[in-house]
Amino acid sequence: MRICSLLPSATEVIALLGLSDELVGISHECDYPPSVRSVPIMVEPVIPPNGLASADIDQQVRQLAASGKQLYRLKDNLLRQARPDLVLSQNLCHVCAVTPDQLHDALSSLPHQPTVLTLNPSTVQDVIHDVVRIGDAAGRSAEGHRLAAQLHHRLEAVHTRIQGISHRPRVACIEWLSPLYAAGHWVPEMVQYAGGQDVLAQPGTPSRVVTWDEVFAAAPDVLVVMPCGFSVERTQTELFHLMQHTFLVDASSYFSRPGPRLIDGIELLAAILHPSNYDHIHESMACRLGPQPIH
Repeated sequence: MRICSLLPSATEVIALLGLSDELVGISHECDYPPSVRSVPIMVEPVIPPNGLASADIDQQVRQLAASGKQLYRLKDNLLRQARPDLVLSQNLCHVCAVTPDQLHDALSSLPHQPTVLTLNPSTVQDVIHDVVRIGDAAGRSAEGHRLAAQLHHRLEAVHTRIQGISHRPRVACIEWLSPLYAAGHWVPEMVQYAGGQDVLAQPGTPSRVVTWDEVFAAAPDVLVVMPCGFSVERTQTELFHLMQHTFLVDASSYFSRPGPRLIDGIELLAAILHPSNYDHIHESMACRLGPQPIH
Protein backbone atom coordinates (compact mmCIF):
# COMPACT_ATOMS: atom_id res chain seq x y z
CA MET A 1 0.00 0.00 0.00
CA ARG A 2 1.20 3.50 -0.85
CA ILE A 3 0.50 5.83 2.09
CA CYS A 4 0.60 9.62 2.25
CA SER A 5 0.42 11.00 5.79
CA LEU A 6 -0.18 14.74 6.09
CA LEU A 7 -0.31 14.62 9.89
CA PRO A 8 2.73 14.09 12.18
CA SER A 9 0.77 12.01 14.71
CA ALA A 10 -0.52 9.72 11.96
CA THR A 11 3.00 9.34 10.59
CA GLU A 12 4.15 8.18 14.02
CA VAL A 13 1.38 5.59 14.10
CA ILE A 14 2.26 4.37 10.60
CA ALA A 15 5.86 3.86 11.73
CA LEU A 16 4.80 2.00 14.88
CA LEU A 17 2.64 -0.28 12.73
CA GLY A 18 5.74 -1.21 10.74
CA LEU A 19 4.65 0.63 7.60
CA SER A 20 7.39 3.26 7.24
CA ASP A 21 8.55 1.72 3.96
CA GLU A 22 5.07 2.24 2.51
CA LEU A 23 5.10 6.00 3.11
CA VAL A 24 5.26 7.90 -0.19
CA GLY A 25 4.54 11.36 1.21
CA ILE A 26 4.53 13.30 4.48
CA SER A 27 4.00 16.85 5.73
CA HIS A 28 6.78 19.31 6.55
CA GLU A 29 6.14 18.69 10.26
CA CYS A 30 6.51 14.90 10.12
CA ASP A 31 9.84 14.47 11.90
CA TYR A 32 9.38 11.40 14.07
CA PRO A 33 10.71 8.78 13.96
CA PRO A 34 13.80 10.24 12.25
CA SER A 35 13.68 7.52 9.60
CA VAL A 36 10.66 9.18 7.93
CA ARG A 37 12.54 12.41 7.17
CA SER A 38 13.74 11.03 3.84
CA VAL A 39 10.15 10.64 2.58
CA PRO A 40 9.04 13.29 0.03
CA ILE A 41 7.37 16.30 1.67
CA MET A 42 3.97 17.08 0.17
CA VAL A 43 3.11 20.18 2.23
CA GLU A 44 4.94 23.39 3.00
CA PRO A 45 3.83 26.34 5.16
CA VAL A 46 3.18 29.77 3.73
CA ILE A 47 4.47 31.31 6.97
CA PRO A 48 8.19 30.64 7.65
CA PRO A 49 8.31 27.85 10.25
CA ASN A 50 11.21 29.21 12.31
CA GLY A 51 12.42 32.48 13.74
CA LEU A 52 9.08 34.19 14.40
CA ALA A 53 7.70 35.00 17.83
CA SER A 54 4.26 33.78 18.87
CA ALA A 55 2.66 37.19 18.33
CA ASP A 56 4.12 37.50 14.82
CA ILE A 57 2.90 34.03 13.86
CA ASP A 58 -0.57 34.81 15.19
CA GLN A 59 -0.70 38.08 13.26
CA GLN A 60 0.29 36.44 9.98
CA VAL A 61 -2.20 33.61 10.47
CA ARG A 62 -5.00 36.11 11.05
CA GLN A 63 -4.01 38.16 8.01
CA LEU A 64 -3.99 35.11 5.73
CA ALA A 65 -7.31 33.91 7.10
CA ALA A 66 -8.90 37.35 6.64
CA SER A 67 -7.77 37.45 3.01
CA GLY A 68 -9.09 33.96 2.33
CA LYS A 69 -5.65 32.54 1.63
CA GLN A 70 -4.44 29.07 2.62
CA LEU A 71 -1.82 28.61 5.34
CA TYR A 72 -0.19 25.69 3.53
CA ARG A 73 0.83 24.81 -0.01
CA LEU A 74 0.03 21.30 -1.16
CA LYS A 75 2.51 20.13 -3.78
CA ASP A 76 0.07 18.75 -6.32
CA ASN A 77 2.77 17.53 -8.68
CA LEU A 78 4.47 15.44 -6.00
CA LEU A 79 1.12 14.12 -4.82
CA ARG A 80 0.33 13.04 -8.37
CA GLN A 81 3.71 11.30 -8.67
CA ALA A 82 3.24 9.55 -5.32
CA ARG A 83 0.02 7.82 -6.47
CA PRO A 84 -1.18 7.18 -2.88
CA ASP A 85 -3.69 4.48 -2.04
CA LEU A 86 -4.33 5.94 1.43
CA VAL A 87 -4.13 9.57 2.57
CA LEU A 88 -4.20 10.45 6.27
CA SER A 89 -5.39 13.94 7.18
CA GLN A 90 -7.28 15.83 9.91
CA ASN A 91 -10.22 18.13 10.49
CA LEU A 92 -9.38 19.29 14.00
CA CYS A 93 -7.38 22.46 13.39
CA HIS A 94 -7.21 24.38 10.12
CA VAL A 95 -4.22 26.33 11.43
CA CYS A 96 -2.21 23.16 12.04
CA ALA A 97 -2.50 21.35 8.71
CA VAL A 98 -3.99 21.31 5.22
CA THR A 99 -7.76 21.79 5.30
CA PRO A 100 -10.09 19.01 4.10
CA ASP A 101 -11.37 21.23 1.26
CA GLN A 102 -7.85 21.99 0.09
CA LEU A 103 -6.97 18.29 0.14
CA HIS A 104 -10.17 17.35 -1.67
CA ASP A 105 -9.41 19.81 -4.47
CA ALA A 106 -5.90 18.40 -4.88
CA LEU A 107 -7.02 14.76 -4.85
CA SER A 108 -9.90 15.33 -7.27
CA SER A 109 -7.43 15.75 -10.13
CA LEU A 110 -5.71 12.41 -9.52
CA PRO A 111 -6.48 9.62 -11.99
CA HIS A 112 -6.68 7.15 -9.09
CA GLN A 113 -8.78 8.29 -6.13
CA PRO A 114 -7.17 7.20 -2.85
CA THR A 115 -8.95 6.37 0.37
CA VAL A 116 -8.90 9.39 2.71
CA LEU A 117 -8.95 8.82 6.46
CA THR A 118 -9.74 12.04 8.33
CA LEU A 119 -8.81 12.15 12.00
CA ASN A 120 -10.55 14.45 14.48
CA PRO A 121 -9.59 13.41 18.03
CA SER A 122 -10.56 15.48 21.07
CA THR A 123 -9.58 13.15 23.93
CA VAL A 124 -6.86 10.66 24.79
CA GLN A 125 -9.30 7.82 24.17
CA ASP A 126 -10.08 9.29 20.73
CA VAL A 127 -6.37 9.25 19.97
CA ILE A 128 -6.02 5.60 20.95
CA HIS A 129 -9.10 4.73 18.91
CA ASP A 130 -7.54 6.48 15.92
CA VAL A 131 -4.60 4.07 16.19
CA VAL A 132 -7.07 1.26 15.54
CA ARG A 133 -8.70 3.19 12.68
CA ILE A 134 -5.34 3.79 11.01
CA GLY A 135 -4.42 0.13 11.42
CA ASP A 136 -7.72 -0.92 9.83
CA ALA A 137 -7.33 1.50 6.92
CA ALA A 138 -3.73 0.44 6.29
CA GLY A 139 -4.48 -3.27 6.36
CA ARG A 140 -2.78 -3.80 9.73
CA SER A 141 -5.80 -4.30 11.98
CA ALA A 142 -4.12 -6.77 14.34
CA GLU A 143 -1.11 -4.50 14.78
CA GLY A 144 -3.38 -1.50 15.37
CA HIS A 145 -5.34 -3.27 18.09
CA ARG A 146 -2.09 -4.51 19.65
CA LEU A 147 -0.60 -1.00 19.72
CA ALA A 148 -3.81 0.42 21.23
CA ALA A 149 -3.70 -2.25 23.94
CA GLN A 150 -0.09 -1.32 24.73
CA LEU A 151 -1.04 2.33 25.11
CA HIS A 152 -3.93 1.41 27.42
CA HIS A 153 -1.52 -0.71 29.46
CA ARG A 154 0.83 2.24 29.87
CA LEU A 155 -2.06 4.40 31.06
CA GLU A 156 -2.89 1.77 33.65
CA ALA A 157 0.76 1.74 34.73
CA VAL A 158 0.65 5.50 35.36
CA HIS A 159 -2.57 5.05 37.36
CA THR A 160 -0.97 2.30 39.44
CA ARG A 161 2.16 4.33 40.09
CA ILE A 162 0.35 7.38 41.43
CA GLN A 163 -2.68 5.74 43.03
CA GLY A 164 -3.26 6.71 46.61
CA ILE A 165 -1.86 10.22 46.16
CA SER A 166 -3.32 12.61 48.69
CA HIS A 167 -2.83 15.76 46.65
CA ARG A 168 -3.78 16.45 43.04
CA PRO A 169 -1.85 19.57 42.03
CA ARG A 170 -3.73 22.37 40.29
CA VAL A 171 -2.27 22.65 36.80
CA ALA A 172 -2.46 25.37 34.13
CA CYS A 173 -1.36 24.34 30.64
CA ILE A 174 -0.49 27.12 28.19
CA GLU A 175 -0.69 26.23 24.48
CA TRP A 176 0.27 29.62 23.00
CA LEU A 177 2.00 32.66 24.44
CA SER A 178 0.75 35.66 22.46
CA PRO A 179 -2.18 35.73 22.55
CA LEU A 180 -2.30 33.50 25.58
CA TYR A 181 -4.14 30.21 25.00
CA ALA A 182 -5.11 27.58 27.55
CA ALA A 183 -4.57 24.09 26.13
CA GLY A 184 -7.75 22.14 25.46
CA HIS A 185 -8.80 18.96 23.64
CA TRP A 186 -6.85 16.00 25.10
CA VAL A 187 -4.48 18.01 27.34
CA PRO A 188 -6.85 18.44 30.36
CA GLU A 189 -7.47 14.69 30.24
CA MET A 190 -3.71 14.09 30.16
CA VAL A 191 -3.44 16.15 33.34
CA GLN A 192 -6.14 14.02 34.97
CA TYR A 193 -4.39 10.79 34.00
CA ALA A 194 -1.16 12.20 35.41
CA GLY A 195 -2.73 12.87 38.80
CA GLY A 196 -3.46 16.58 38.50
CA GLN A 197 -6.46 18.83 37.95
CA ASP A 198 -6.56 21.27 35.05
CA VAL A 199 -7.73 24.67 36.31
CA LEU A 200 -8.26 26.30 32.91
CA ALA A 201 -9.99 23.73 30.70
CA GLN A 202 -12.19 20.66 30.63
CA PRO A 203 -11.35 17.45 28.72
CA GLY A 204 -12.45 17.46 25.11
CA THR A 205 -13.08 21.21 24.89
CA PRO A 206 -11.22 23.44 22.38
CA SER A 207 -8.22 25.51 23.37
CA ARG A 208 -9.22 29.07 24.27
CA VAL A 209 -7.79 32.53 24.74
CA VAL A 210 -7.16 33.47 28.38
CA THR A 211 -5.54 36.36 30.22
CA TRP A 212 -2.68 36.23 32.70
CA ASP A 213 -5.12 37.57 35.29
CA GLU A 214 -7.30 34.53 34.65
CA VAL A 215 -4.32 32.20 34.92
CA PHE A 216 -3.17 33.62 38.24
CA ALA A 217 -6.74 33.79 39.57
CA ALA A 218 -6.98 30.05 38.94
CA ALA A 219 -4.14 29.66 41.45
CA PRO A 220 -2.23 26.84 39.74
CA ASP A 221 0.37 24.91 41.70
CA VAL A 222 2.14 24.09 38.45
CA LEU A 223 2.28 25.98 35.16
CA VAL A 224 3.20 23.90 32.10
CA VAL A 225 4.09 25.88 28.97
CA MET A 226 3.57 23.94 25.73
CA PRO A 227 3.31 26.27 22.71
CA CYS A 228 1.90 24.22 19.85
CA GLY A 229 4.67 23.00 17.58
CA PHE A 230 7.50 24.45 19.69
CA SER A 231 10.46 22.59 21.15
CA VAL A 232 11.84 23.26 24.64
CA GLU A 233 14.57 25.51 23.23
CA ARG A 234 12.20 27.61 21.14
CA THR A 235 9.84 28.03 24.08
CA GLN A 236 12.70 29.27 26.26
CA THR A 237 13.38 32.11 23.82
CA GLU A 238 9.76 33.24 24.15
CA LEU A 239 9.67 33.54 27.91
CA PHE A 240 11.00 36.35 30.09
CA HIS A 241 9.34 36.01 33.46
CA LEU A 242 6.89 33.45 34.79
CA MET A 243 6.09 31.88 38.11
CA GLN A 244 8.75 29.82 39.82
CA HIS A 245 6.97 26.50 39.38
CA THR A 246 6.91 26.63 35.59
CA PHE A 247 7.87 23.75 33.34
CA LEU A 248 8.76 23.95 29.66
CA VAL A 249 7.98 20.76 27.78
CA ASP A 250 8.59 19.40 24.28
CA ALA A 251 5.11 20.07 22.91
CA SER A 252 5.77 18.73 19.41
CA SER A 253 6.76 15.34 20.79
CA TYR A 254 4.40 14.87 23.73
CA PHE A 255 1.40 17.24 23.69
CA SER A 256 0.55 18.94 20.38
CA ARG A 257 0.20 15.85 18.22
CA PRO A 258 -2.63 13.40 18.93
CA GLY A 259 -0.54 10.25 18.55
CA PRO A 260 0.87 7.45 20.70
CA ARG A 261 3.43 9.72 22.37
CA LEU A 262 0.62 11.50 24.23
CA ILE A 263 1.10 8.62 26.66
CA ASP A 264 4.74 9.69 27.03
CA GLY A 265 3.32 13.13 27.78
CA ILE A 266 1.08 11.73 30.49
CA GLU A 267 4.06 9.91 32.01
CA LEU A 268 6.04 13.17 31.83
CA LEU A 269 3.23 15.14 33.51
CA ALA A 270 3.00 12.52 36.25
CA ALA A 271 6.73 12.88 36.87
CA ILE A 272 6.39 16.69 37.01
CA LEU A 273 3.43 16.61 39.38
CA HIS A 274 4.69 13.75 41.57
CA PRO A 275 8.52 13.82 41.38
CA SER A 276 8.99 11.56 44.39
CA ASN A 277 7.35 8.74 42.42
CA TYR A 278 9.61 9.10 39.39
CA ASP A 279 13.26 9.22 38.41
CA HIS A 280 15.05 12.20 36.85
CA ILE A 281 13.44 13.69 33.72
CA HIS A 282 15.77 14.21 30.77
CA GLU A 283 16.22 17.89 29.94
CA SER A 284 15.26 17.30 26.29
CA MET A 285 11.74 16.40 27.48
CA ALA A 286 11.20 19.18 30.00
CA CYS A 287 13.02 21.86 31.93
CA ARG A 288 12.00 23.80 35.01
CA LEU A 289 12.24 27.56 35.40
CA GLY A 290 13.51 28.40 38.85
CA PRO A 291 16.29 27.44 41.23
CA GLN A 292 15.36 23.79 41.71
CA PRO A 293 16.05 21.07 39.10
CA ILE A 294 13.55 18.41 38.13
CA HIS A 295 14.26 15.44 40.38
